[in-house]
Amino acid sequence: MPPMSMMGPDAIKQLGSELKARNFNKALIVTDKALVDIKLVDRLTDELSAHDIAFSIFDGVKPNPTEKNIEQGLKLLKIQDCDFVISFGGGSSHDCAKGIALVATNGGHIRDFSKGVHLSAKPQLPLVTVNTTAGTAAEMTIFAIVTNEEDETKYPIVDKNLTPIIAVNDSELMVAMPKFLTATTGMDALTHAVEAYVSTAATPITDATAIKAIELISMNLLRAVDNGEDREARDAMQYGEYLAGMAFSNASLGYVHSMAHQLGGVYDLVHGLCNAILLPYVSRFNAAVSSERFADIGKAMGVDTTGMDAADAAEAGIVAIETLSAAVATDQKLADLGVKQERLEFMAINALNDACSLTNPRKASTQEIINIFNQAM
Repeated sequence: MPPMSMMGPDAIKQLGSELKARNFNKALIVTDKALVDIKLVDRLTDELSAHDIAFSIFDGVKPNPTEKNIEQGLKLLKIQDCDFVISFGGGSSHDCAKGIALVATNGGHIRDFSKGVHLSAKPQLPLVTVNTTAGTAAEMTIFAIVTNEEDETKYPIVDKNLTPIIAVNDSELMVAMPKFLTATTGMDALTHAVEAYVSTAATPITDATAIKAIELISMNLLRAVDNGEDREARDAMQYGEYLAGMAFSNASLGYVHSMAHQLGGVYDLVHGLCNAILLPYVSRFNAAVSSERFADIGKAMGVDTTGMDAADAAEAGIVAIETLSAAVATDQKLADLGVKQERLEFMAINALNDACSLTNPRKASTQEIINIFNQAM
């Protein structure tokens, strides 16, 4: 996790003085055009200007950031002679910025760092992340997800050198999030916590952060969706997504994410929505070998499992996930999103080659992954 995190309402107002003290000269701000157009980025640029820190803005980030986005941002970074990077937005902005910062110091192509873990030789250019969603935790993890448009794949970069030096979670920046974005990013955060808790690399530390994240998200996501002005719910979601990030940045993930990455690569679908759709089906597949873990998840979501055996308690926990997803309107079907039967085998093969599959608690065949996709159709 980052060595420094600034959290809570108006946390961004602490950033300028901290950056000034570190003697940074010029930032490349990596964001998307929508955040520029609604002037939310002004909250950052005003803070930089107040402390005489120069900046240049790259606002070409796509919802599923591509290799081309990283190349475009890297070109601007060099032209503008920036000595550090600030990402502003959600996971797409942070992932793109990580790619830019890593290649800036290590050279090569971002794809060079995708065939294993911790492959970079040098620390990335200093990266500061300012988060505007409560979901991906990309502002603090060692993960970045990149889309290769040429072969329709979406792959993770897992590298300790992707860790930002400062992460800012200002809940006031999240108040204006639309309901759908609040719902999908929140379900993304829940998926992070669930997959980290049942991961084969889980530890007592990741268990603690994952379970607390599940508690906070299950109690506050619907409130944040129903009323974006609910500061208490927004603040709780901010801490929940961060705790989930702490969990999966150290314990990794599983088949939900490896499968969702393929849906993003082939169909450019919203990542959090894909996770929300797949989570119950993958959970039932995994519960065959992790029933006690899913029972714990149910308890964290408020399910009374008294008198139930492990299998029944696990099913009750999965039903609680489905109930929350339905309440925030993410319980959709892949077929309704344009997913075609003929692409399932291609996506299943790639999902099993995704690094997130390595820590799934139950190993699947290609046909079993296809079956899970079919259940979600």
